[in-house]
Amino acid sequence: MTGSMRLWQSPEETGIAALRQVSAAIPDPGDNELLVRVEAAALNFSDLLMIDGMYQIRPDRPFTPGQEIAGTVVVAGSASGFVPDARVAGKVLWGGFAEYAIVRADMAIPLPDSIGAAAGAALPVVYTTAMVALVEDANIKPGDTVLIHAAAGGVGLAAVQIAKACGARVIAAATGPEKRALVAANGADVAIDYKAEDFAEVVMAATDGKGADIILDSVGGEITAKSLRCIAWQGQLLIVGFSSGEIPKIAANRLLLRRATARGIYWDHDRDPEMVSRCTEKLIALCLDRSIKPVVSDGYGFEDLPRALEDLRAGGTVGKLILNVLDGEV
Repeated sequence: MTGSMRLWQSPEETGIAALRQVSAAIPDPGDNELLVRVEAAALNFSDLLMIDGMYQIRPDRPFTPGQEIAGTVVVAGSASGFVPDARVAGKVLWGGFAEYAIVRADMAIPLPDSIGAAAGAALPVVYTTAMVALVEDANIKPGDTVLIHAAAGGVGLAAVQIAKACGARVIAAATGPEKRALVAANGADVAIDYKAEDFAEVVMAATDGKGADIILDSVGGEITAKSLRCIAWQGQLLIVGFSSGEIPKIAANRLLLRRATARGIYWDHDRDPEMVSRCTEKLIALCLDRSIKPVVSDGYGFEDLPRALEDLRAGGTVGKLILNVLDGEV
C-alpha cells in the first residue's frame, strides 16, 4: 500500500519527554499478517517500561511503542484468513501508536459490531491477562474469594468483572473514595480504600478469618508482602506485575504455613496459542452477553500520547487509557 502515516517514535534517548511524532511509509503485510487502520490504541504500564528501556522486551531504537490496538483491516495477507474491512483488535509486540499497524493474523481478534474500538482495544492484553490468571491458571470456581489489588486500573477492573462473571466473591482494593466507588459499581462485593483501611485486616474480617483463596497482585512491593497475611489455606498468589516499581521478596515461610502457592502470570501466543484462543473466545462471549464491559478513559487524541503516558505513570487514572487515533468518538 502506498502513502504515509503518522506514528510516535521512541528514539535513542529514553523516556516520555524524548518521544517524537514522525511520518513514515505505510508498511505492507506478509502472507500471515494484516495491515490495520488503527482507530484506538490502549496504553499499558509495560509501554512505559519499554520507552524507559527497562522492559524485558527491548526493541532496537528508534521504535514505535504501543501493544494493543483495534481498527479495520485494510489489507489482508493471502494466508491470513481475514478479509479487508473486517473489524479486529490485536496485540502487537510494539508499533501500536501509529495510524496503521501490522498485526499477525493469529494475534488478531475478530470484533463484532456491538463492541466499539475503544472497548476492543482493551481486550488483547489486560482482559486476556486477567482471564489467563483467574480462569486458566487459578481455575477460579463459584464461591471463591478473590482479592484484587489496584482494582481500578486496567488489569484490576478486568479481573473484577471476570471474577464476578465466574461466580466468585470479589474483594477489590483501590486508592481513594472515587476508585472505591468505581470498583463497587463494577461488581466488587467488598471495596477497600488503601488510604483509609488496612486491606489485610478487612479481608480477614470479611472472610471470618479464612482469607482470600486467590489474590491478584499487579502492584508488588509491600502490597505483596502484606497480601501473604490474608491468604487462605491453599490459597494462590498471582503475580501480574510491579506497578509500584519495587520487585518484592516473597516470604516463603508464609507460603509454607498456609500451603499456599505464588505463581507468575505471563503468557505468549507462540508458547500456548490454544490457551490464548480459548481466552479471547470467552472474552468476546462475555462482552456479547454483557457480563463484562471494558471501562475506558478515552479522552486522549493521537497528539496527546505523552500526556496520557504521564497520567498513566502518575496512577490517578481509572480503567484502561485509550488513545483515539481517528478523530471523533471510537
